[in-house]
Amino acid sequence: MRSFNLRQAKLRSGQEYRDEVELELEPFELGGQRYLHVPEKVPAELAISKATTDTVFELAFADRLHGPCYRCLGDAVLEISIAAREYQATNPEGSDELQTPYVVNDQLDLGSWARDALALELPDKILCRDDCAGLCPMCGKNLNHDPHEHEEEHRDSRWSALESLREQL
Repeated sequence: MRSFNLRQAKLRSGQEYRDEVELELEPFELGGQRYLHVPEKVPAELAISKATTDTVFELAFADRLHGPCYRCLGDAVLEISIAAREYQATNPEGSDELQTPYVVNDQLDLGSWARDALALELPDKILCRDDCAGLCPMCGKNLNHDPHEHEEEHRDSRWSALESLREQL
């Protein structure tokens, strides 16, 4: 389900609508890398509460992302639980804080809301494991599988002029 018709809920003031929906999640791109949802369709709990002056939307689901590790480019799996809440005033009068961008023409855009809520919950770096060593900056080998050090430090010839100045000081 990508969107939900709010007229389907038929809520009056003081009522609440709860339902389990199936979200269709699209692949997620972060830092130029593509992460896939496994499975692509996940069960989610949708709750809509109506008051006289506003409506509150709640969405909760669990997701599993598969993609490359930020450090070693190996396979990384991230399990994350999402609990999102949005607010929509009955008469927002031009205030962006009193209306949700996910409601347009009585349609609640669940796909965009789920994607944005997921993006806010992601860690800074998606890693295959917490102690990932990454790739060797000299030879490019995965330091998790082949930990090593290079005896001779490789220097970039473009910095040789600055190196000579450093030795003079």
